[in-house]
This record gives sequence, structure tokens and C-alpha cells, in this order.
Amino acid sequence: MAANYWESTQRKHWLFTKDELAAMRAKLESDDPGLVSSFPLPQLRHLNIYFNQQSPTYLGFTLEINRLGKRMGLRQQALATAQVYIKRFYTRVEIRRTNPHHVLVTALYLACKMEECPQHIRLMANEARGFWPTDFQSQTEVARIGECEFYLISEMSSHLIVHSPYRTLTSLQGELGLAQEDVNLAWSVINDHYMTDLPLLHPPHVIALTAILLALVLRQDPSGRLPGTAASASGLVAASAALAQAQAQAQARAAMMAGGGQTVPGLAPQSSSGLQAMLPPQSPAGEGPADGNKNPRMAKVHRFAAWLSDSNIDIEAMVDCTQELISFYECHEQYNDKNTREQINRFVKARGLDK
Repeated sequence: MAANYWESTQRKHWLFTKDELAAMRAKLESDDPGLVSSFPLPQLRHLNIYFNQQSPTYLGFTLEINRLGKRMGLRQQALATAQVYIKRFYTRVEIRRTNPHHVLVTALYLACKMEECPQHIRLMANEARGFWPTDFQSQTEVARIGECEFYLISEMSSHLIVHSPYRTLTSLQGELGLAQEDVNLAWSVINDHYMTDLPLLHPPHVIALTAILLALVLRQDPSGRLPGTAASASGLVAASAALAQAQAQAQARAAMMAGGGQTVPGLAPQSSSGLQAMLPPQSPAGEGPADGNKNPRMAKVHRFAAWLSDSNIDIEAMVDCTQELISFYECHEQYNDKNTREQINRFVKARGLDK
């Protein structure tokens, strides 16, 4: 992997605004409106969940691509890279023209090569047949994966190096004083962000820092799962408060430097009591002393906000990431796997894409 993200093809060619993404997808659909109207699909978030999820586990679901990857003992980095490939590919190709399971397996096969954990193509085809027997029925599937690989490489313009947020997370653990459980939860949030458009919208370090923030402010229940809608809403308020504090501190510092050390009214950092009031309550087992300033969780949030204020991190981008992730968790509650699967299988079978 190239060490310099700032000179990477990911930054130069694969980061978009939301409007740009929407325009690209609208153009793909406008190229064949008859196909689109004949095979309606669920909303994009539900499609993302379907492609990446299958059965209940730690955060509500596990990645469908992880089912194949874990069975083959693949590294998380390869799974993450494969998911980015799928997102990039479907910004160039209308999904109804493909068999998504073929694309998924091929993306994983290609990602394993790029992440230096290559798998034999026959092994990949055999394992895929065990998961999706109707889509991988014949011995020609080895050749099909090979053809699909060149298709993916071509549509992605041979831009195959992917920078992920995991490295930023692990490198900041000591500097930010994160406990291992904080890192584990942030790691899970990063895993989940691949079920959103965030890999195409923001740099990996911004996503990693957003995951750390959510890990610090979102309360876990005894089962270790992320909270439901109500707690997520309070978590969003708390995260926004921490980001507002960091932004205010940065603005105050900049104003003081510009004004020769004079404090500028209206730019004072947010008080700790104001931020504390916006944080969701802790469980009894995790409560600290009555004094909020001595609460270990509060101290971590303040430390993180102060660290952000001293950095050049795009706070607005972190706000957008936070809102997108919270919306994603709320979307889980409306997701129907059966309906989504049926709608996808309908166009795959009707167009003979499973042959």
C-alpha cells in the first residue's frame, strides 16, 4: 500500500461530494429507464446493508462478505478493500446489469491480491458456491470470476490501492488515552461505515476520528451492542457538542493569535458543564463520581475535543460523518432482508444473470 494518502488515487479520483454521487447514479439510471422501472430496488442504504450483512452478530448483523472472508481466514483489511471496490464499481455500472454476488466474490478475490493475502481462484469459486449455489452452479464460474476481475479493474481505472481508517485508529490509541474497549467499539464503527457512502465522501482519517468520537459518547448496553434510536439521537447531540467545543476552541485560539493575545467575545470554548449535560447517561456500572469533571468518560471526551482543536482536522466533515453513521444505525430498524433479497433476485433471474 502507498504510504502517502495525500498523493493517492483514492484522494485524487475517488472522493466525491454527495451531489456528485447522486448525479452519477442518476445518470446510470437515465441510460436505461425501462430497466429501472421494470426492476425497482430498495433505497440505497438498504442495498448497502444487504450487500454487507446476513446474520445476527455483534452489532446486529455481520457482513455478508465477511461470511465468505471469515470462512477463508481472510484479514479484515482485505474485506474492507473489497467493499470499497464494490462501491467504486457501482458508481460506474448500473447494478441491474450485473449479478451482485459475482461482483462481490470477484472484488474479494482482487482485494486479497492487493492486500498480499492471495487466494486461488478455484478455492474462491468453490467457497462462493457453498454460500450462493444458484449463482455459482457450473465449472465455468472460475472463468467468470476471471472475466469479472478485468471488468472491475477497467471500471476502476486500475486504481486499486485503498487507504482505510484502521491505521489511524490504532496509531492514536496511546495519544488519546483510549482503552481497549474504546478501540474495539471504534473499530466496529469503522466496519459499519462501509455500509454507507462515507468511503466515497471523506478521507479515512476523518472517518477514524469520527469512529473514536462515537465510541466515546455512545453508550453500550450490557450485550455490547450499539444503542437504539433514542440513545443514538442523544449520542448525536453529544458528538455534535464535542465537535462544537473543538471548533470553538480552535476559533478562539486563532482569534487570540490574530488579536495579539486578546480574547474575542463570543469565541470562548464551550463550558464542560454544557458538554456534560448533552452526554447520554452512563450505566450504573460505568458511573464515575458525582463531579462530572472527574467522570473518566467525560475526561476522555474533553481530551479528544482539545486534541481536535489543536489539529487541522475538518470539523464539518466529522459532523457530516457523525450524522451519516447515526442515520445508518437508525435505518437498521426499518431494514427487511427478505424483501431486499427478493427484489435483487428478481432482476438477476429475469435477466439470466445467474446462468
